[in-house]
Amino acid sequence: MKRIGFLSFGHWGPVQGSRTRTARDALLQGIELAVAAEDLGIDGAFFRVHHFARQQASPFPLLAAAAARTSRIELGTGVIDMRYENPLYMAEEAAATDLISGGRLQLGISRGSPEPARNGAAAFGYAPREGETDADMARRHAEEFRRAIAGAGVVEADPRYAGGATGLLPVQPRSEGLPARIWWGAGTRKTAVWAAERGMNLMSSTLLTEDTGVPFDELQAEQIAMFREAWDAAGHGREPRVSVSRSVLPLVDDEDRQYFGLSALREGRDQVGALDGTLARFGKSYIGEPDAIAGELAADAAVQAADTLLLTVPNQLGVEYNAKLLGNIARHVAPVLGWAPHEVREQA
Repeated sequence: MKRIGFLSFGHWGPVQGSRTRTARDALLQGIELAVAAEDLGIDGAFFRVHHFARQQASPFPLLAAAAARTSRIELGTGVIDMRYENPLYMAEEAAATDLISGGRLQLGISRGSPEPARNGAAAFGYAPREGETDADMARRHAEEFRRAIAGAGVVEADPRYAGGATGLLPVQPRSEGLPARIWWGAGTRKTAVWAAERGMNLMSSTLLTEDTGVPFDELQAEQIAMFREAWDAAGHGREPRVSVSRSVLPLVDDEDRQYFGLSALREGRDQVGALDGTLARFGKSYIGEPDAIAGELAADAAVQAADTLLLTVPNQLGVEYNAKLLGNIARHVAPVLGWAPHEVREQA
């Protein structure tokens, strides 16, 4: 395991026990948790993007603000729903944010997940073309976005106002290196192969929208193996990155046990259920004494196959609790996986 990051879903709301009661709370606490995670030697701060819900929705202001407050930690998304995006405007925002960060942006993009809005992307002005599905539209937007951040010309120049230039103009600014830091959130083995063929890194979550009857970690490890095989066959000439997400909650003190002690009984096994009209397999949560869950994670086939582990955090418990949680994982769990804090690796 080379890198560990946190993944915040950015929930907020005036519910009992919440320390994240408003959208402002969620945004400012996201920035503060990125700062705290960097101080702990954690490698990444990633944020979920979800529309029409009390969650973080427009990621680039948050990522840029976190970039201005940090100097080393990677900053990313998991994932941006490309059905909703204007590819060229997103290319401008992504490049500007990456420049502010000094090249630390790691953008997870995808077709998106089930959402509370019916035809939400259409409300944003985007609908599939004739013969397209929502997934086709998301992939088309993704390809347009990737061409734009790579510097492709997208619109004819007007010589009167372009200093006499002719031909196609690219969007500006451009951030070198950003095209290699785009990840596709794949929910199946087939989409992982598609992402590999197109040179995108793989971001695999805590669920897969298919079920073959094998444990979740084995199915996800198979997805990763197929991704790497397709990547090698495509001959991209660089090493891809692969992340998996896990809910990891070590019970170290009474506060941890009060919050999550009972959850260990309910969530310690895979679950299979219907999602968006298809059968899906959901991975289990790792909740318990640090030594025990460290051993379980070390035996998780997909965690071993990935280079990056994203830890989903209960963001509504606030920055102080989540910084403590990440610190406990960094001290008591992650070393068993072969991980060391950033400064230790730098010294080595």
